[in-house]
Amino acid sequence: MKKIAVFAFAVVLFTTSCKKEEQTETVVEPTPEVSGLTIITDSTKVSWTGFKTTEKVAVAGSFKSIELKDIKTGETPEEVLEGAAFTIPVSSLFTDNEDRDSKLKTIFFGALKNTELLSGILNFREGKCYMTLTMNDVTKEIATEYTYENKLFTLTSTLNLVEFGGEKAIAAINEACFDLHKGKDGVSKTWELVDIKGSVLFE
Repeated sequence: MKKIAVFAFAVVLFTTSCKKEEQTETVVEPTPEVSGLTIITDSTKVSWTGFKTTEKVAVAGSFKSIELKDIKTGETPEEVLEGAAFTIPVSSLFTDNEDRDSKLKTIFFGALKNTELLSGILNFREGKCYMTLTMNDVTKEIATEYTYENKLFTLTSTLNLVEFGGEKAIAAINEACFDLHKGKDGVSKTWELVDIKGSVLFE
């Protein structure tokens, strides 16, 4: 009888011990992964193409310095870049031709107002991207085309410099480059249209 009582006590003690261990067991939930797109540092690029002569010969260039601010978090480029602001120092203009660079910075942009920096904001509405650009103290909203392929977001558009009051700047650069902007017909012409392209790479 004594042995049975000891055995029963041992069973109760073992069972109680197991229950206590079950009650104090901590379940660790896996940490959720952070999702969303991130812009790769220093991947932002802005290039432009101007035109000269009546035959519309292309003159290409870029800006080597671009700052993006007010970047959001999101799963798509549209979410990340909605409301993003950009500033571009005119001093970073580059065409791989020192003489041309100097003329554009001092003569063309020199004829415009407050163009130490070009600035703007990006917005997305109804599947389209709109760039609000400020140049020569004029602010205009410009519709742009955009693509997103292989993590690369690219937008393109065409600026009409006349819409930004750029007639004096066009005339000034055409005068400074009069012979260089002559075509086969002997007419010197600098076009008011400039194609622009901007891109950022995501990861």
